[in-house]
Amino acid sequence: MKRLVSTDDAPAAVGAYSQATTNGDLLFTAGQLPLTLEGDVRDEGPVAVQTRQCLENVAAILAAEDLEMADILKVTVYLDDISDFDEMNEAYAEFFETSPPARSAIEVGSVPKGAAVEIEVVATLE
Repeated sequence: MKRLVSTDDAPAAVGAYSQATTNGDLLFTAGQLPLTLEGDVRDEGPVAVQTRQCLENVAAILAAEDLEMADILKVTVYLDDISDFDEMNEAYAEFFETSPPARSAIEVGSVPKGAAVEIEVVATLE
């Protein structure tokens, strides 16, 4: 059965979606933009700063279910410009020093709210 996951420790959803959903086995986050808790987009900073903010938001959502970054099975990274891949990857690696999850990185041409990156994950609750 689907259950919604929500936390005040991550930015609120800015549309008709949930921060995350779970079926009790897996947790699926919505795409996390580089939003602050106040809802401000960190779109002026370098891709590394935006990537860290996205992953901090992911970590906060996981923590609402007593999960950690190590529980992530799959990450999808959406980039406004694939030439930002190396900078994103350096910041991303700070969050996954050992046993990183599977990952895809895709250039989408336009990330919502003018951001350079958006990140979504699938984590295991087991």
